[in-house]
Amino acid sequence: MFVRNVSLRLKPNTLSEFTRIFEKEVIPMLRKQSGFRDEIAFAVPGELDVVAISLWDTKEYAEAYKTAGYPDVLKILDKVLDGNPKVQVSDVISSTIHKPAAVAA
Repeated sequence: MFVRNVSLRLKPNTLSEFTRIFEKEVIPMLRKQSGFRDEIAFAVPGELDVVAISLWDTKEYAEAYKTAGYPDVLKILDKVLDGNPKVQVSDVISSTIHKPAAVAA
């Protein structure tokens, strides 16, 4: 399993709008993506930074989303984003929702 970790900064006073857009538009788009498993987004109330983590079956699915869906998500969120999000794709080495592949010591 792989994870896309997206760190983003919001414009001031847009957390509730971000949350609405994320739930009503972004999550439904993610559910249509091949290999998508789950999404969690979190922020400290009153702060501008948000982290969104999506879980994918394989690295290929996670990387395919980079061109097959993520550009549309950025367009949808453009009115609430302050700058470009930072994205990292990583192996999941431990999780309670799946059995990770053996990791070499």
